[in-house]
Amino acid sequence: MATLYDIIAELRREHPTPAASKTLDLVVAELGETRDNLKAALGRLEDRALPTGGEAVLEELAQRAHIEGVDDYEVPLSPDELRASYEPVDTSQVGIAVVLGGSALVVVGLAVVAVVAGLNSIFHFV
Repeated sequence: MATLYDIIAELRREHPTPAASKTLDLVVAELGETRDNLKAALGRLEDRALPTGGEAVLEELAQRAHIEGVDDYEVPLSPDELRASYEPVDTSQVGIAVVLGGSALVVVGLAVVAVVAGLNSIFHFV
């Protein structure tokens, strides 16, 4: 079962035009306001001016979402559905996290040393 954002990602790949991209950006912004309820988001977009060709993308999005059954969320996803949508963490991401965490610790350590050295030059306690 595809999520609403999976469908939007597919449409972005299938329609790489600036108008389609802008239209899908508007949809994503409205989804944030309507708590991922596509019907409500499309209703709010009816009053706004869309880029040329945006109507066709919206119709295709609405049709695909209806087929998948993700067009009218009234409740948040269950924990099992959320867990199924997570991407697995690979080793490169773990390595990046370790490097970022280590560099943050080095920066904090250097800041502490600089503060102690500054205070020592003022108060001469060491």
